[in-house]
Amino acid sequence: MTAIDWDRAGADLDAFGCAVLPALLDPDQCAAYAAGYTDDARFRSRVVMERHGFGRGEYRYYAYPLPPGLASLRTALYPPLARIANRWQAALGLDERYPDAHADYLARCHAAGQLRPTPLLLQYGPGDYNCLHQDLYGDHVFPLQVAVLLARPGVDFSGGEFVLTEQRPRMQSRAEVVPLGQGDAVVFPVHTRPVNGTRGIYRVNMRHGVSRVRSGHRHTLGIIFHDAA
Repeated sequence: MTAIDWDRAGADLDAFGCAVLPALLDPDQCAAYAAGYTDDARFRSRVVMERHGFGRGEYRYYAYPLPPGLASLRTALYPPLARIANRWQAALGLDERYPDAHADYLARCHAAGQLRPTPLLLQYGPGDYNCLHQDLYGDHVFPLQVAVLLARPGVDFSGGEFVLTEQRPRMQSRAEVVPLGQGDAVVFPVHTRPVNGTRGIYRVNMRHGVSRVRSGHRHTLGIIFHDAA
């Protein structure tokens, strides 16, 4: 994992609702995660999106214990994201604060019955896409998540852009398309984020998805920090 400029990431999240973390994984790591999609022992469930109206394509949720590299990455990313999340909570006047260590936050989830791991691996082929959605798996929701592109755009696949939408009160929705290279990650809100308006700070609703893959195959690693009920 390359060094991350968290000040820049926080500023981008404030300004645009997302931040790119360049080269979070190297090509060999990306290839290893993608190749592991067929290893049933790593996963607790498989979801075919078309069956549920989620889009087209499929994804698999990892089982505990997570692969060591993924567990370490999730643990390492959490503390700086928790600092951003706590700053957002304060800006919105919300009382809940997130602990410094991910293990402590998971203990909070597990005490509430959210016991199932949520990191996932997504697989898309030609014509596949992911509808705009939010990853809410229970009452406890950590407000930021990370997606890492494992495939090479323009080589392994075409199309398949990561898309965010921001639903602003009494205004038309705003879309953000996030260009990513292999190994790049995007940090984005799970549900809502604060925005500074002319009358102070207000909350906007966020959704994310993936546009249609036009050719080839696209794999993505999703890192969600709350567990599922």
